[in-house]
Amino acid sequence: MRRRSLFALAIGVATVALPAAAREASTPRQARLDARAINAAAWTGRGTRAADPALIRAEVMLDRLRFSPGQIDGRGGDNVDRAVAAYQKAQGLAETGKLDRATFDRLTTGGPDAVVSYRIGKDDVAGPFTASIPSGVENQAKLKRLGYRNAAEALAERFHMDERLLRTLNPGARFEAGEDILVANTARGPEDQKAERVEVDKGKRRVRVLGGNGILLATFPASIGSEEKPAPSGSFAVKGVARNPTWTYNPKFAFREVKAKRVLKLPPGPNNPVGAVWIDLTAETYGIHGTPEPRMIGRSFSHGCVRLTNWDALDLASLVKPGTPVDFIE
Repeated sequence: MRRRSLFALAIGVATVALPAAAREASTPRQARLDARAINAAAWTGRGTRAADPALIRAEVMLDRLRFSPGQIDGRGGDNVDRAVAAYQKAQGLAETGKLDRATFDRLTTGGPDAVVSYRIGKDDVAGPFTASIPSGVENQAKLKRLGYRNAAEALAERFHMDERLLRTLNPGARFEAGEDILVANTARGPEDQKAERVEVDKGKRRVRVLGGNGILLATFPASIGSEEKPAPSGSFAVKGVARNPTWTYNPKFAFREVKAKRVLKLPPGPNNPVGAVWIDLTAETYGIHGTPEPRMIGRSFSHGCVRLTNWDALDLASLVKPGTPVDFIE
């Protein structure tokens, strides 16, 4: 028994005594995050402990090309992998769904800077903001507006960013008018074509926008229904688009987390349960809409509808019209 204890102790000492260089080699380092590091980042595949400059650069380029990775945070995940797979297929690259050197180089070579300076304008800080948003639709129905909580949240959404990344890139920023900050360069150019068809892929949790001859115009990550409230199946069409919508809860919906037994009307705003826009479908009570929680898109379920980030939902709204076919794919 004593010999076994001494052996265990020796193993413990050996582990503690590993050279510092060996420990560092096995643990990804925290990369510096600033405009220079991100815009000059090369693909290494090693990763970092937090947001990765090369991945941020790639996410921005995917977003600009409408292969949306969802919220830009430099941390990867299924949304990014599926955006990469769609880009690889469109470019004739090996469709691995993983960002590799060939894909990274195709994305970034000759492209613009991923992070740029932006001077905050008066409109950016004008609000109206809703500093405190209570949980539960019963409490939210009492408010006059479900706006952004502050200018930082509004700016993060404007540039398709995780608010934590925005703050990391701008330590000490007060997010006031006249202040210069670093933001993701996510300007999407105007699309020459309009959607001929929209596909809602339940399995891949993606919405694909197709133009003439089946050309892929855009692809967005989505939360699509749930076991409790599944999304519809079959083919439908767009009925219309409502920007800055209110949202009405009917007790017939019987959402598990809502105790209200009466109709509730929630005010408009980007933190409304359906976000900044509602794309109404011919499937009764179903639509494609935005969200107050962009980080959860593709990672959580919805109450039967198709949920996108606010910026992707607004982009989609600009590409469709009444009558555009919408096919739900199992």
